[in-house]
Amino acid sequence: MGKLIFNGTVYTMAAEGETVEAVYVEHGKIMDIGTLDSIKDKYAGLITDLIDLDGSTMYPGFTDSHMHLIGHGETLIRLDLSEMSSKEEVYDALQKRSVMLDPGEWIIGEGWNENLWEPKETPNRFELDEYIPNHPVLIKRICRHAVCVNSKALKLAAIDEMTNNPDGGIIERDEHGRINGILKDQAQDLIFTVIPEVTESYLEHAVRAAIDSCWKYGLVGGHTEDLNYYGGYQRTIDAFRKVIVEEGKRFKAHLLIHHEAISDWANEDRSAVPQSDYIEFGSMKIFADGALGGRTALLSHPYADDPSTRGVAIHSREELRSLVTKAREHSLPVAVHTIGDLAFESVLDAIMESPPPKGKRDRLIHAQILREELIEKAKGLPIVLDIQPRFVASDFPWVIDRIGKNRMKYNYAWKTLLDNGIPCAGGSDAPIEPVNPLLGIYEAVSRVYLHQNEQHVYNPEEKLSVFEAISLFTKGSAYAASHEVDRGMIKPGYDADFTVLDKDLFSIPEQEIPQAKAIMTIIDGEIVYNHNQ
Repeated sequence: MGKLIFNGTVYTMAAEGETVEAVYVEHGKIMDIGTLDSIKDKYAGLITDLIDLDGSTMYPGFTDSHMHLIGHGETLIRLDLSEMSSKEEVYDALQKRSVMLDPGEWIIGEGWNENLWEPKETPNRFELDEYIPNHPVLIKRICRHAVCVNSKALKLAAIDEMTNNPDGGIIERDEHGRINGILKDQAQDLIFTVIPEVTESYLEHAVRAAIDSCWKYGLVGGHTEDLNYYGGYQRTIDAFRKVIVEEGKRFKAHLLIHHEAISDWANEDRSAVPQSDYIEFGSMKIFADGALGGRTALLSHPYADDPSTRGVAIHSREELRSLVTKAREHSLPVAVHTIGDLAFESVLDAIMESPPPKGKRDRLIHAQILREELIEKAKGLPIVLDIQPRFVASDFPWVIDRIGKNRMKYNYAWKTLLDNGIPCAGGSDAPIEPVNPLLGIYEAVSRVYLHQNEQHVYNPEEKLSVFEAISLFTKGSAYAASHEVDRGMIKPGYDADFTVLDKDLFSIPEQEIPQAKAIMTIIDGEIVYNHNQ
């Protein structure tokens, strides 16, 4: 009837350093915690199952506060470009894939990142045409705010030299004024609309692969935004329900709802579909700006390495206010992608004008580029900042050139945010960054980035303690989803979700954190991943 978990170090995360010897679980809930002898004595006639930690270390279940679950699954089943070290390596991989396909079939690659290359030259349509002449090609940049396509793809989308930039997007041109194949932010939609729809089985396969991967890294759940990219809301939510509910693949999916899918969500008859504690709907998702890599994050000043631009506002301030109002009409908070400081400011103004429903809180996602007065303005508001510590490893040192050295003090300033009492949650933004939460915890603690095979530390005063870093992925993620009363800590009455690692993150040197491995992932008291099986 009940399970006893014992024989390891168990951190409750209720207070720094607090541990217990044993946890008793019934019906997916933590019933009691304490010493092994006291739990055994108290529940002697009720314990029917034992989970022996065998000396490993258990934490509350790690939850990724910002990811794209299907997108992560796609990187596992599609052509992954994220680790490639040159443009030529990307082209060679695309060419090898092309010989496996019939002429005219689309080739789609995920995750190119020119910042890993020397020279740091972006791909372009003319080179794609040379390497892959018989297929439309689309390759997504790691940030997913830019794609590169070849001429066949441009022709299918009816994009030519006379096509104007859409609102909130850029069709990039080279020094001769020719379209070079790079499409940024809303301009990507011109291509996405002509790509053949993926099948239901493809979506289900991506969800399964993503969940398996998350379990492997100790993740019990994720806050994910997928509902507007794969042929519409219904097809996508059906894939989640098929895999998680019907097939019983346990994963606590907290779904953000893109504002363009909100009507479909609102009109769905959810009484006619299977219900589950593993799928819940969260905030309405809005994009306020783009990304730093493509210089489309919206800044209050010109980019230091390109004074001709300050980035891209996906929506005007009036449109932002209208979208926030739309969320409130559905009694929803908002979750807004805000990388640049001007985007952050615009969103703060909009939500201050129209606060979230009582008992709910808005989230600002990324919050990388800030100013001191914005931090002051954010204090005390019903918001959560959804941060991705791993970005420190990916964005430096080139982000200093983008923003300017004299403007960097309040950027990626996680410790300053916490010290000012602003709640933060921790995510990966997978597939933009690796889904492994230990990499995010490590970056929050170390602030290390690699440059030319040397380790550098950016703003060591912004380092978090191990307790603060783990809290981002436990208590922080729970708070962002309004689950602070039943998730994120090991306490009686809380969900029996646990991450079991082979190392005690509180006692090892920080440089060993990324080498830790998940031994078990436990959701509602059930072992969904066991490294030894």
